[in-house]
Amino acid sequence: MMTPSPSAAWGGASPARMSWLRRAEAWLDDKGKGAWIAAMVLGFVFVWPVGLALLAYMIWSKRMFSRHNCQARRQEFMQRHHAMHQAFRPSGNSAFDSYKTETLKRLEDEQQAFESFLQRLRDAKDKSEFDAFMEDRSKAARPAEAEAANRPGEY
Repeated sequence: MMTPSPSAAWGGASPARMSWLRRAEAWLDDKGKGAWIAAMVLGFVFVWPVGLALLAYMIWSKRMFSRHNCQARRQEFMQRHHAMHQAFRPSGNSAFDSYKTETLKRLEDEQQAFESFLQRLRDAKDKSEFDAFMEDRSKAARPAEAEAANRPGEY
């Protein structure tokens, strides 16, 4: 992902020369909107004026409503997609291309086998949990049946 570094965000100043507030702001910007929201909530919890100040700053600087993170994620996805496209193009070397094809096929088969193994494992766990539930239920029903059988004349 190509995001500007904190020093680039502040006109090329080195992080050592930036004030601690600007370093904190750059760090939160690198972490994204979630970090800003978490900082604001923590500010409200511990010292409410700090949370209020962060909320006001987020609204004033348009950090609360910016679409920068969405655009960055979309750009990262496009770069990955392009790289994946490049990986499947033939290289021109037939030996390497056949090796790559065989390796990719083997990896796909292994992935499929592993996913089926995980599914069988989940199914076995679900079955054991269900069997334990049914056994607990039947154990709980036995004392109630025995108590009802010991009371004469009741239906």
